[in-house]
Amino acid sequence: MKILHVIGQRPEKTGSGIYLQAMANELKKRDFSNYLVAGVPLNNTPDLKNIPADCCQYVYFESDILKFPVTGMSDVMPYESSLFKDLNADRLVAYKTAFSKALRKAVDLYRPDIIHTHHLLVLTALTRKLFPDIPVITTCHGTDLRQYNNCEHLREYVKKYCCQIDRIISLTHDQKTDIIQLYNISPDKISTISSGYDDKIFYRSPKAFSKRVHILYAGKFNRSKGVPWLLKSLIQIKEHDWHLHMAGSGRGPEYDECIALSKMLGNQVTIHGYVTHHQLSTLMKKAHIQILPSFFEGLPLVLFEGLASGCRIITTKLSGFEEIFGSAERDTIELIQLPELEAIDKPFEEDERRLETALTQKIIEMISRVKESPDYQDPQAEKISADYTWEQVFNRILSEYQKLMCSK
Repeated sequence: MKILHVIGQRPEKTGSGIYLQAMANELKKRDFSNYLVAGVPLNNTPDLKNIPADCCQYVYFESDILKFPVTGMSDVMPYESSLFKDLNADRLVAYKTAFSKALRKAVDLYRPDIIHTHHLLVLTALTRKLFPDIPVITTCHGTDLRQYNNCEHLREYVKKYCCQIDRIISLTHDQKTDIIQLYNISPDKISTISSGYDDKIFYRSPKAFSKRVHILYAGKFNRSKGVPWLLKSLIQIKEHDWHLHMAGSGRGPEYDECIALSKMLGNQVTIHGYVTHHQLSTLMKKAHIQILPSFFEGLPLVLFEGLASGCRIITTKLSGFEEIFGSAERDTIELIQLPELEAIDKPFEEDERRLETALTQKIIEMISRVKESPDYQDPQAEKISADYTWEQVFNRILSEYQKLMCSK
Protein backbone atom coordinates (compact mmCIF):
# COMPACT_ATOMS: atom_id res chain seq x y z
CA MET A 1 0.00 0.00 0.00
CA LYS A 2 1.34 3.42 -1.00
CA ILE A 3 0.17 6.43 1.04
CA LEU A 4 0.70 10.06 0.03
CA HIS A 5 0.56 12.30 3.11
CA VAL A 6 -0.44 15.94 2.55
CA ILE A 7 -0.12 18.75 5.10
CA GLY A 8 0.06 22.50 4.53
CA GLN A 9 2.35 23.36 7.43
CA ARG A 10 5.63 22.26 8.97
CA PRO A 11 5.44 18.51 9.65
CA GLU A 12 8.06 18.59 12.40
CA LYS A 13 6.68 21.45 14.53
CA THR A 14 2.99 20.83 15.22
CA GLY A 15 0.67 18.25 16.74
CA SER A 16 -0.80 17.37 13.35
CA GLY A 17 2.73 16.92 12.01
CA ILE A 18 3.61 14.58 14.87
CA TYR A 19 0.41 12.64 14.09
CA LEU A 20 1.43 12.41 10.41
CA GLN A 21 4.92 11.19 11.30
CA ALA A 22 3.49 8.61 13.71
CA MET A 23 1.27 7.22 10.95
CA ALA A 24 4.24 7.12 8.57
CA ASN A 25 6.23 5.21 11.20
CA GLU A 26 3.47 2.64 11.69
CA LEU A 27 3.11 2.21 7.91
CA LYS A 28 6.85 1.69 7.56
CA LYS A 29 6.81 -0.96 10.31
CA ARG A 30 4.29 -2.89 8.22
CA ASP A 31 6.35 -2.55 5.01
CA PHE A 32 3.98 -0.02 3.43
CA SER A 33 5.48 3.06 1.78
CA ASN A 34 5.13 6.81 2.41
CA TYR A 35 5.41 9.97 0.35
CA LEU A 36 4.91 13.53 1.61
CA VAL A 37 3.78 16.92 0.35
CA ALA A 38 4.17 19.69 2.96
CA GLY A 39 4.59 23.45 3.33
CA VAL A 40 7.83 24.69 4.91
CA PRO A 41 9.88 27.90 5.06
CA LEU A 42 12.55 28.42 2.42
CA ASN A 43 15.95 27.09 3.55
CA ASN A 44 14.33 25.15 6.41
CA THR A 45 13.75 21.67 5.01
CA PRO A 46 13.00 19.18 7.81
CA ASP A 47 14.82 15.90 8.32
CA LEU A 48 12.07 13.35 8.90
CA LYS A 49 12.91 9.98 10.40
CA ASN A 50 10.39 7.82 8.54
CA ILE A 51 10.05 9.61 5.20
CA PRO A 52 13.33 9.92 3.24
CA ALA A 53 14.15 13.21 1.53
CA ASP A 54 13.67 11.73 -1.95
CA CYS A 55 10.09 10.84 -1.00
CA CYS A 56 9.15 14.44 -0.14
CA GLN A 57 7.84 17.34 -2.21
CA TYR A 58 8.04 20.62 -0.32
CA VAL A 59 6.24 23.85 -1.09
CA TYR A 60 8.48 26.69 0.04
CA PHE A 61 7.02 29.75 1.73
CA GLU A 62 8.92 33.06 2.05
CA SER A 63 10.13 32.37 -1.49
CA ASP A 64 9.73 34.01 -4.92
CA ILE A 65 6.46 32.09 -5.44
CA LEU A 66 4.98 32.31 -1.94
CA LYS A 67 6.34 35.51 -0.44
CA PHE A 68 4.51 35.12 2.87
CA PRO A 69 5.27 32.77 5.82
CA VAL A 70 3.70 29.33 6.19
CA THR A 71 -0.05 29.61 6.80
CA GLY A 72 -0.79 28.24 10.27
CA MET A 73 -3.86 26.36 11.47
CA SER A 74 -3.54 28.27 14.73
CA ASP A 75 -3.27 32.05 14.73
CA VAL A 76 -0.14 31.71 16.86
CA MET A 77 2.25 28.98 15.76
CA PRO A 78 5.56 27.88 17.33
CA TYR A 79 7.32 29.44 14.33
CA GLU A 80 6.84 32.44 12.06
CA SER A 81 3.54 32.04 10.24
CA SER A 82 0.78 33.87 8.41
CA LEU A 83 -2.99 33.76 8.93
CA PHE A 84 -5.58 32.10 6.72
CA LYS A 85 -7.83 35.12 7.23
CA ASP A 86 -5.11 37.18 5.49
CA LEU A 87 -5.02 34.83 2.50
CA ASN A 88 -6.33 37.39 -0.01
CA ALA A 89 -7.14 36.67 -3.66
CA ASP A 90 -3.55 37.01 -4.91
CA ARG A 91 -2.10 34.95 -2.08
CA LEU A 92 -4.78 32.29 -2.50
CA VAL A 93 -4.00 31.91 -6.22
CA ALA A 94 -0.28 31.61 -5.45
CA TYR A 95 -1.00 29.08 -2.67
CA LYS A 96 -3.15 26.88 -4.90
CA THR A 97 -0.70 27.13 -7.80
CA ALA A 98 2.32 26.15 -5.70
CA PHE A 99 0.61 23.22 -4.02
CA SER A 100 -1.00 22.05 -7.28
CA LYS A 101 2.44 21.77 -8.85
CA ALA A 102 3.84 19.80 -5.90
CA LEU A 103 0.80 17.52 -5.67
CA ARG A 104 0.79 16.71 -9.40
CA LYS A 105 4.50 15.94 -9.33
CA ALA A 106 4.10 13.70 -6.28
CA VAL A 107 1.21 11.77 -7.83
CA ASP A 108 3.02 11.38 -11.17
CA LEU A 109 6.17 10.06 -9.49
CA TYR A 110 4.65 8.00 -6.69
CA ARG A 111 1.28 6.78 -8.00
CA PRO A 112 -0.31 6.54 -4.53
CA ASP A 113 -3.07 4.10 -3.65
CA ILE A 114 -4.49 6.55 -1.10
CA ILE A 115 -3.98 10.24 -0.30
CA HIS A 116 -4.17 11.05 3.43
CA THR A 117 -4.59 14.79 3.96
CA HIS A 118 -4.69 16.78 7.18
CA HIS A 119 -7.19 19.54 8.01
CA LEU A 120 -10.53 20.20 6.32
CA LEU A 121 -9.43 23.41 4.66
CA VAL A 122 -8.01 24.77 1.40
CA LEU A 123 -5.28 22.20 0.74
CA THR A 124 -7.57 19.22 1.28
CA ALA A 125 -10.20 20.79 -0.98
CA LEU A 126 -7.54 21.40 -3.64
CA THR A 127 -6.32 17.80 -3.39
CA ARG A 128 -9.83 16.44 -3.86
CA LYS A 129 -10.40 18.72 -6.87
CA LEU A 130 -7.14 17.70 -8.56
CA PHE A 131 -7.48 13.95 -8.04
CA PRO A 132 -11.14 12.89 -8.13
CA ASP A 133 -10.21 9.27 -8.95
CA ILE A 134 -7.74 8.66 -6.10
CA PRO A 135 -9.25 7.77 -2.70
CA VAL A 136 -8.77 10.65 -0.25
CA ILE A 137 -9.02 10.35 3.53
CA THR A 138 -8.70 13.41 5.77
CA THR A 139 -7.96 13.76 9.47
CA CYS A 140 -9.68 16.75 11.09
CA HIS A 141 -7.58 18.17 13.92
CA GLY A 142 -10.09 20.74 15.23
CA THR A 143 -8.04 23.83 14.45
CA ASP A 144 -9.28 23.59 10.86
CA LEU A 145 -12.88 23.95 12.05
CA ARG A 146 -11.92 27.17 13.81
CA GLN A 147 -10.31 28.49 10.61
CA TYR A 148 -13.40 27.49 8.62
CA ASN A 149 -15.55 29.49 11.03
CA ASN A 150 -13.22 32.51 10.96
CA CYS A 151 -12.49 32.65 7.21
CA GLU A 152 -15.75 33.32 5.41
CA HIS A 153 -13.94 34.02 2.11
CA LEU A 154 -12.65 30.43 1.99
CA ARG A 155 -15.81 28.56 2.94
CA GLU A 156 -17.49 28.10 -0.44
CA TYR A 157 -14.43 26.52 -2.07
CA VAL A 158 -13.56 24.41 0.98
CA LYS A 159 -17.08 23.11 1.49
CA LYS A 160 -17.62 22.30 -2.21
CA TYR A 161 -14.68 19.91 -2.43
CA CYS A 162 -14.43 18.66 1.15
CA CYS A 163 -17.96 17.29 0.73
CA GLN A 164 -16.50 14.98 -1.93
CA ILE A 165 -13.82 13.40 0.30
CA ASP A 166 -14.13 9.62 0.54
CA ARG A 167 -13.46 9.21 4.29
CA ILE A 168 -12.96 11.63 7.20
CA ILE A 169 -11.43 10.94 10.59
CA SER A 170 -12.73 13.01 13.50
CA LEU A 171 -10.87 12.96 16.80
CA THR A 172 -14.02 12.91 18.96
CA HIS A 173 -17.75 12.31 18.56
CA ASP A 174 -18.43 15.99 19.30
CA GLN A 175 -16.05 16.93 16.51
CA LYS A 176 -17.88 14.56 14.16
CA THR A 177 -21.12 16.41 14.91
CA ASP A 178 -19.42 19.74 14.16
CA ILE A 179 -18.10 18.45 10.81
CA ILE A 180 -21.55 17.22 9.79
CA GLN A 181 -23.12 20.58 10.64
CA LEU A 182 -20.43 22.83 9.14
CA TYR A 183 -19.67 20.94 5.93
CA ASN A 184 -22.97 19.13 5.38
CA ILE A 185 -21.11 15.82 5.10
CA SER A 186 -22.88 12.48 5.53
CA PRO A 187 -22.17 10.90 8.93
CA ASP A 188 -21.54 7.59 7.15
CA LYS A 189 -18.31 9.05 5.73
CA ILE A 190 -16.90 9.97 9.15
CA SER A 191 -15.16 7.66 11.62
CA THR A 192 -14.10 8.80 15.09
CA ILE A 193 -10.49 7.83 15.84
CA SER A 194 -8.57 9.72 18.49
CA SER A 195 -5.00 10.99 18.49
CA GLY A 196 -2.35 9.02 20.35
CA TYR A 197 1.12 9.09 21.85
CA ASP A 198 4.46 7.30 21.57
CA ASP A 199 4.57 4.77 24.39
CA LYS A 200 8.26 4.10 23.72
CA ILE A 201 9.02 7.66 24.90
CA PHE A 202 6.17 8.49 27.28
CA TYR A 203 5.69 6.00 30.11
CA ARG A 204 5.37 5.97 33.88
CA SER A 205 8.22 5.89 36.33
CA PRO A 206 7.99 6.45 40.12
CA LYS A 207 7.35 10.08 41.05
CA ALA A 208 9.75 11.47 43.61
CA PHE A 209 8.60 14.12 46.07
CA SER A 210 10.86 16.25 48.26
CA LYS A 211 8.83 19.18 49.59
CA ARG A 212 8.16 20.79 46.17
CA VAL A 213 5.36 19.90 43.72
CA HIS A 214 6.39 20.19 40.07
CA ILE A 215 3.76 21.60 37.68
CA LEU A 216 4.10 21.43 33.89
CA TYR A 217 2.58 23.49 31.11
CA ALA A 218 3.44 22.26 27.59
CA GLY A 219 2.15 24.13 24.56
CA LYS A 220 2.11 27.48 22.82
CA PHE A 221 2.44 30.60 24.94
CA ASN A 222 -0.74 32.49 24.04
CA ARG A 223 -4.17 33.48 25.33
CA SER A 224 -6.25 30.80 23.59
CA LYS A 225 -4.22 28.17 25.47
CA GLY A 226 -5.16 29.92 28.72
CA VAL A 227 -1.55 30.65 29.68
CA PRO A 228 -2.20 34.13 31.18
CA TRP A 229 -5.08 32.57 33.14
CA LEU A 230 -2.74 29.87 34.48
CA LEU A 231 -0.01 32.33 35.44
CA LYS A 232 -2.42 34.74 37.17
CA SER A 233 -3.85 31.79 39.12
CA LEU A 234 -0.39 30.74 40.28
CA ILE A 235 0.50 34.31 41.27
CA GLN A 236 -2.31 34.05 43.86
CA ILE A 237 -0.68 31.03 45.57
CA LYS A 238 3.01 31.90 45.49
CA GLU A 239 3.25 30.96 49.18
CA HIS A 240 2.62 27.28 48.30
CA ASP A 241 5.64 25.09 47.61
CA TRP A 242 5.50 24.42 43.87
CA HIS A 243 7.60 24.99 40.77
CA LEU A 244 6.21 25.63 37.29
CA HIS A 245 7.94 24.29 34.17
CA MET A 246 6.86 25.93 30.90
CA ALA A 247 7.75 24.05 27.71
CA GLY A 248 6.82 25.68 24.42
CA SER A 249 7.16 28.84 22.43
CA GLY A 250 5.23 31.60 20.72
CA ARG A 251 5.47 34.98 19.02
CA GLY A 252 4.06 38.47 19.25
CA PRO A 253 2.20 40.43 21.94
CA GLU A 254 0.49 37.40 23.52
CA TYR A 255 3.83 35.65 23.96
CA ASP A 256 5.27 38.83 25.47
CA GLU A 257 2.32 39.00 27.90
CA CYS A 258 2.95 35.41 29.01
CA ILE A 259 6.65 36.05 29.59
CA ALA A 260 5.90 39.25 31.55
CA LEU A 261 3.44 37.41 33.80
CA SER A 262 5.87 34.52 34.29
CA LYS A 263 8.49 36.95 35.59
CA MET A 264 6.13 37.79 38.45
CA LEU A 265 6.63 34.22 39.68
CA GLY A 266 10.36 34.79 40.17
CA ASN A 267 12.37 31.64 40.80
CA GLN A 268 9.21 29.52 41.00
CA VAL A 269 9.12 29.15 37.20
CA THR A 270 11.51 27.75 34.59
CA ILE A 271 10.98 28.66 30.93
CA HIS A 272 12.35 25.73 28.93
CA GLY A 273 11.30 27.07 25.52
CA TYR A 274 10.79 24.70 22.61
CA VAL A 275 11.71 21.13 23.61
CA THR A 276 12.10 17.86 21.73
CA HIS A 277 9.85 14.89 22.46
CA HIS A 278 12.59 13.25 24.52
CA GLN A 279 13.12 16.45 26.53
CA LEU A 280 9.36 16.74 27.07
CA SER A 281 9.29 13.13 28.26
CA THR A 282 11.94 13.95 30.87
CA LEU A 283 9.90 16.92 32.10
CA MET A 284 6.72 14.83 32.27
CA LYS A 285 8.40 12.09 34.28
CA LYS A 286 9.47 14.77 36.78
CA ALA A 287 6.15 16.65 36.88
CA HIS A 288 3.42 15.74 39.35
CA ILE A 289 0.72 17.90 37.74
CA GLN A 290 0.18 18.88 34.11
CA ILE A 291 -2.10 21.85 33.40
CA LEU A 292 -3.65 22.69 30.03
CA PRO A 293 -6.23 25.46 30.60
CA SER A 294 -7.16 25.98 26.93
CA PHE A 295 -10.26 27.75 25.67
CA PHE A 296 -10.11 25.83 22.39
CA GLU A 297 -8.42 22.56 21.35
CA GLY A 298 -8.78 19.73 18.90
CA LEU A 299 -7.47 16.84 20.97
CA PRO A 300 -3.97 17.68 22.22
CA LEU A 301 -1.33 14.96 22.18
CA VAL A 302 0.26 16.38 25.34
CA LEU A 303 -2.64 15.18 27.51
CA PHE A 304 -2.12 11.57 26.41
CA GLU A 305 1.63 11.97 26.85
CA GLY A 306 1.27 13.47 30.32
CA LEU A 307 -1.23 10.87 31.51
CA ALA A 308 0.99 8.06 30.20
CA SER A 309 3.90 9.62 32.11
CA GLY A 310 1.99 9.52 35.40
CA CYS A 311 1.01 13.19 35.63
CA ARG A 312 -2.18 14.24 37.34
CA ILE A 313 -4.01 16.53 34.93
CA ILE A 314 -6.01 19.74 35.21
CA THR A 315 -7.62 20.84 31.97
CA THR A 316 -10.75 22.49 30.67
CA LYS A 317 -13.89 20.53 29.86
CA LEU A 318 -13.70 21.08 26.12
CA SER A 319 -15.56 19.24 23.38
CA GLY A 320 -14.58 15.57 23.45
CA PHE A 321 -12.52 15.75 26.65
CA GLU A 322 -15.27 14.31 28.86
CA GLU A 323 -15.78 11.55 26.28
CA ILE A 324 -12.15 10.40 26.52
CA PHE A 325 -10.92 11.45 29.96
CA GLY A 326 -14.15 11.51 31.96
CA SER A 327 -13.86 7.90 33.16
CA ALA A 328 -10.69 8.63 35.16
CA GLU A 329 -10.94 9.42 38.86
CA ARG A 330 -11.06 13.08 39.93
CA ASP A 331 -7.95 12.39 41.95
CA THR A 332 -6.21 11.94 38.57
CA ILE A 333 -7.95 14.28 36.12
CA GLU A 334 -9.87 17.47 36.88
CA LEU A 335 -12.00 18.97 34.10
CA ILE A 336 -12.90 22.64 34.61
CA GLN A 337 -16.23 23.77 33.21
CA LEU A 338 -15.90 26.88 31.05
CA PRO A 339 -18.58 29.58 30.89
CA GLU A 340 -20.05 30.67 27.57
CA LEU A 341 -17.25 32.27 25.58
CA GLU A 342 -17.25 35.62 23.79
CA ALA A 343 -15.45 34.01 20.84
CA ILE A 344 -14.49 30.40 20.11
CA ASP A 345 -11.27 30.81 22.12
CA LYS A 346 -11.89 33.89 24.27
CA PRO A 347 -13.85 34.29 27.53
CA PHE A 348 -15.89 37.35 28.44
CA GLU A 349 -13.84 39.81 30.48
CA GLU A 350 -16.25 39.62 33.42
CA ASP A 351 -15.66 35.84 33.68
CA GLU A 352 -11.86 35.99 33.80
CA ARG A 353 -11.52 36.54 37.57
CA ARG A 354 -13.96 33.71 38.32
CA LEU A 355 -11.96 31.41 36.05
CA GLU A 356 -8.74 32.34 37.86
CA THR A 357 -10.35 31.53 41.20
CA ALA A 358 -11.65 28.17 39.93
CA LEU A 359 -8.27 27.17 38.50
CA THR A 360 -6.45 28.31 41.65
CA GLN A 361 -8.70 26.11 43.78
CA LYS A 362 -8.14 23.07 41.53
CA ILE A 363 -4.37 23.58 41.70
CA ILE A 364 -4.43 23.81 45.51
CA GLU A 365 -6.48 20.58 45.68
CA MET A 366 -4.12 18.76 43.30
CA ILE A 367 -1.04 19.93 45.23
CA SER A 368 -2.60 18.49 48.38
CA ARG A 369 -3.21 15.14 46.65
CA VAL A 370 0.38 15.00 45.39
CA LYS A 371 1.72 15.62 48.90
CA GLU A 372 -0.42 12.75 50.20
CA SER A 373 0.62 10.42 47.36
CA PRO A 374 3.03 11.49 44.58
CA ASP A 375 1.92 8.50 42.48
CA TYR A 376 -1.72 7.63 41.85
CA GLN A 377 -3.45 4.31 41.29
CA ASP A 378 -6.23 4.67 38.73
CA PRO A 379 -7.13 1.67 36.53
CA GLN A 380 -9.27 3.83 34.24
CA ALA A 381 -6.40 6.23 33.61
CA GLU A 382 -4.18 3.24 32.83
CA LYS A 383 -6.80 1.97 30.37
CA ILE A 384 -6.95 5.35 28.62
CA SER A 385 -3.17 5.27 28.20
CA ALA A 386 -3.26 1.70 26.86
CA ASP A 387 -6.01 2.47 24.34
CA TYR A 388 -4.36 5.51 22.76
CA THR A 389 -0.85 4.43 21.82
CA TRP A 390 0.05 5.23 18.20
CA GLU A 391 -0.03 1.51 17.40
CA GLN A 392 -3.61 1.23 18.64
CA VAL A 393 -4.64 4.39 16.79
CA PHE A 394 -3.02 3.22 13.57
CA ASN A 395 -4.80 -0.15 13.69
CA ARG A 396 -8.09 1.79 13.53
CA ILE A 397 -6.84 3.99 10.70
CA LEU A 398 -5.58 0.96 8.79
CA SER A 399 -9.14 -0.36 8.73
CA GLU A 400 -10.17 2.93 7.07
CA TYR A 401 -7.43 2.50 4.45
CA GLN A 402 -8.65 -1.03 3.79
CA LYS A 403 -12.22 0.21 3.28
CA LEU A 404 -10.92 2.64 0.66
CA MET A 405 -8.86 -0.04 -1.10
CA CYS A 406 -11.86 -2.35 -1.26
CA SER A 407 -14.01 0.39 -2.79
CA LYS A 408 -11.54 1.25 -5.59
